[in-house]
Amino acid sequence: MKIAFATQDMKRVDAHFGWAKNVAIYEVTPDGHQFLEAIQFDGELAEDGNEDKLAPKLEAIKDCAILYVAAIGGSGAARVVAMKVHPIKVNEPESITDILNKLQVVLRDAPPPWLRKAMLKGQERQFNFDEEEMSHA
Repeated sequence: MKIAFATQDMKRVDAHFGWAKNVAIYEVTPDGHQFLEAIQFDGELAEDGNEDKLAPKLEAIKDCAILYVAAIGGSGAARVVAMKVHPIKVNEPESITDILNKLQVVLRDAPPPWLRKAMLKGQERQFNFDEEEMSHA
């Protein structure tokens, strides 16, 4: 499952989604995590009401299941959710490595329903019916 992090320093979730200089993308499984890529953004990133600046960031996270941010505006959050990406806001800057390690434990133990659903992002939906159920159809 791909996870995106809005970050200024590439070490912590410490950025507002719209103002982030970087989006770091990792692959995480119950057994480990791997850095995939960092997408850098430049130009005018400050809050200015210009929704167009979100387009490259939205494109960057389109394959991700979760987006960690320090903050995100209402319209940005709506656009992220519409892409079936689950935004998570951290209350204070938090280490990306710490988040990945905690996420691995949750994936191994008992992921909550929203996380199980997020894990299926990008996979074809499969329905498993056993033969007995099929014979009643």
